[in-house]
Parts: sequence; C-alpha cells; structure tokens
Amino acid sequence: MRLEHIHTLPQEWDTFDDFERVKRWQMLGVDDVIDVSFPWSIHPDVKKTVWQEGKVICCAYETPEGTLLQKVKRTDEVIPPGWVVAPESPKLFEDFNLPRSEKFPVVSKDDIKHLKYLLCPPSQDEMAKYREKMEVIKRFCAEKGVAVQGWSAFGMDGVVWLMGAENAIVSAMTEPDFFQELVDTIYRFDIMRTERMIDTGGIDIIVQRGWYSSTDFWSPQLFRKYVTPNLKKLTEMVHQAGLKFGYVMTTGVMTLIEDLIDAGVDLLYYADPQQENFDLVALKDKVRERICIAGGISTSLILNRGEETLVKKKVREAMLKMEKRSFILSPVDALFPDTPYKNVEAMIEEWKDIR
Repeated sequence: MRLEHIHTLPQEWDTFDDFERVKRWQMLGVDDVIDVSFPWSIHPDVKKTVWQEGKVICCAYETPEGTLLQKVKRTDEVIPPGWVVAPESPKLFEDFNLPRSEKFPVVSKDDIKHLKYLLCPPSQDEMAKYREKMEVIKRFCAEKGVAVQGWSAFGMDGVVWLMGAENAIVSAMTEPDFFQELVDTIYRFDIMRTERMIDTGGIDIIVQRGWYSSTDFWSPQLFRKYVTPNLKKLTEMVHQAGLKFGYVMTTGVMTLIEDLIDAGVDLLYYADPQQENFDLVALKDKVRERICIAGGISTSLILNRGEETLVKKKVREAMLKMEKRSFILSPVDALFPDTPYKNVEAMIEEWKDIR
C-alpha cells in the first residue's frame, strides 16, 4: 500500500492494477507510462521500536552507532475516499510528516552517521522480487508500447523529509558544511538506487523528485550550490546509459529552467502557467526545444474549478502557444479523487481535436 515508497494508499495496489490503468487510458486514446520505484533496505543490525506518547507516534532506530529518533503527531483528520493516508507508524520519507513532525530524524551533524544503516541497498530477496516484477513490466510495456519511468532519486526532497523545510533552509545558510554532508548523503543514496535500476534494465526514463527544490524554498544561488552539482552528475550517468532524465518541479520554472537545461534534464514535470501566472510563449522562447515540457493545465485551478468551456480554452491555449513542439499536455500535477470527470473528458476531447 506504499506508492513509490513515499505515500500510503487507502487500498491495496500492485503492478497489475497499473496495467489496468494503462489499458483504460489507452482505450480513451491517452498516452500513459508505468512508474517503478527502486527498493532499499535497513541494515539487519538496526532495531526499530515504535510507541505512542499521547497523540505523538515515536520511532527509534537503534543503529550500531547510536539511536536516531523521530516523532510525528497523529492528527486523525478524516481523509476523503481515494486520497493518500497517513501511515500507521512514522516513515523516514513521507509528505505527511512535514506539517506534523514533533522531531525530525536529522537535527545535527551527528545524526547523519545513522543514515548509512537506514538507506542500504536492497537485500537479495528484495532484488529478486524487483527483477521478477521488471520482467513482467517489460513484457507488458513491449506489447502496449508504453514507456517505463524509474523513480530512483529523491534529491532535495529527501533532505527536507529528514530535516523539515524550515530547518533545511536555515541550515543551508548557517551550517553549510553540515547541510552539504546531508545533501551528499542523499545523493549517494540516489546514485546507488539509480545505478542498480539501470543495471537491472527495463527503464526508459529516470526521474528525480524536486517538489522541495523550487524557488518556494531556495534562492537560485542556493539551488546552484546544493542541487545543480549532484544533478549534473546524475544526468551524465543516466545519459551514458542511453536513457532520458526527468525532473519534477512545479514552481519556479521560469527562474530555474536554464539551470535545469544546463544540468542535462531532458523532461520537466510540470509547468503550470495558471498557478505561476506566466505565459507559455515566454517559456517556449526560453526553452527553444532544448528540453521537453510536461504540463500546461492546472488541476486545482482549472480542472477542479472550471467549466468544460474553460477547460477546453486552456487546453487550446497551451497546445497552440507551445506549438505542439517538445510539449506533453498533462494536468499539473495529477488528477485527484475530486477532479470532475466531465472536465477530464473535455481536456481529452480538445487535445485530440488540436493534435
């Protein structure tokens, strides 16, 4: 029930559910991809203990070099059907933690030493299961003509999950050596997962999450200091393997697009002209087909709120402004459980009419 190892679903979901999703989208004439995440393990000498203190769930990882402590408040809000839910016990990487953490796992430089015991390569059994899964996926994707995206890099998202957004930003400016060590620790973890994913095969695109690397959090100077160097190394490795590299960042696109292009990113998820209030023509002029852009229509501001006529208008604007070159029309950043299906149909119909 863990999606990409970072979200907990309210129902069971496996590879064959993904296959059914792909087939249903293809019946509507829509392109889809299969997403795969690479596993990792915890060192066998680590003892994990979970307990509750009032509304706070505590988790202690006893490693050979001491204990790493994490505390997350349980808020028990009612989650509507279909949305991701809070896991029963705290996870190191989880969006639910950010507004609810009473103590983040990494507070000081001394905490980093424990991560090598918690971010280990997958066990032999885990690798065997992953290889078996990839064989099934490769057969399906060859038959259906579907690309496979490998999610193997957390980047700054991993740093923020471990420290919290505010702590990370302050540390980047006041404790640069400590912060750089944590950034590099996550990078080595990303490299390990990416290398093994490439070696196993069956992947067309490697994707790095960058939700927490945008200008909502970082100045361009800090982005170039802490994100760009490792990102360049990762894209070079992926390109040497003959694969494409995708990066996820929904805000700060106009500010950081040149940095992403220079770093070797091939595909940017997601450009949202409604949320960021920019003109796609200006983005197209900046990009000049050096990178593929996915996005163009906001789910929260258009698909979830607009009428069908507005949806069609925004789809047409996006397609014509980007001139259908190096552009993938895609909702930003997903279709949600409360997205009206009539608006999804309107988006698909208008896209088919223009393409």
